[in-house]
Amino acid sequence: MSETPENAVALSLRWSGMTHRGHVRPNNEDAFLALNFDANEVRFLGKTGESTLTEADYVFAVSDGMGGARSGEFASRIAVDGITRLLPKSFKARAQGLSEGWDDILDELFASIHHDMTKLGQSYDECAGMGATLSLVWVTPGRIHFGHIGDSRIYFLSKGEGIQQITQDHSFVGWQRRMGKMNEREARSHPRKNVLNQSLGAGNQIINPQFGSVLYEGGDRILICSDGVVDGLWDQNIEDLLSSPSSEIPSAQRVVQAALASSGRDNTTAVVLEMS
Repeated sequence: MSETPENAVALSLRWSGMTHRGHVRPNNEDAFLALNFDANEVRFLGKTGESTLTEADYVFAVSDGMGGARSGEFASRIAVDGITRLLPKSFKARAQGLSEGWDDILDELFASIHHDMTKLGQSYDECAGMGATLSLVWVTPGRIHFGHIGDSRIYFLSKGEGIQQITQDHSFVGWQRRMGKMNEREARSHPRKNVLNQSLGAGNQIINPQFGSVLYEGGDRILICSDGVVDGLWDQNIEDLLSSPSSEIPSAQRVVQAALASSGRDNTTAVVLEMS
């Protein structure tokens, strides 16, 4: 299992989250989650807050559902609610120094949610074909661990450096961009930009989520967002918003409002984490 850096300091964590159905869609198929947990219990957090990274770990996630009728809303809710199942056990295993790795824990979590969503899709006509993206950040002292599938995104803005998208869009367009065959402008306007080749549920027999970890310091920022944010904002816009001085308006709200002002064609969700 990955070790916390020896020089890691118990920093202060500030978070904010916001979701909006946008200007076109009749309902909101996005969902986000903010919680902390230890070996004994899970505690759900509010849309904004601040705390130190001492006795508990923190998890934040964004999911974008898909499916007919209202099954997309149901799918994203299944994704974020399913996160609470393994976390207390995982915290205890980590505290005891057991050999199970972070990737193994997150892989089990994603596989469990995928199994449940697939089973519901096969069992009920109204849930047939439903699926969801899931982008998750697990915050521990000095390091974040992340799991991801679909085209929601996790951005990391390191103090003094530029913004980096640390997740891969699981789509043909995302692959083309990673291969250098398409730039950001071309990817944003491509007619197949929303066609996924990986997601939870949605009839996928096999899933291959992305897992990783990143060291962080005071001053770093993390954004977890649905594709509604990306539809409205260029990467440079996102970096400018995350880099701007704190104000009375929570950072996630500023990101969502800016995306809605520019586009608003899709459900739009953002969770912003600020280390200080």
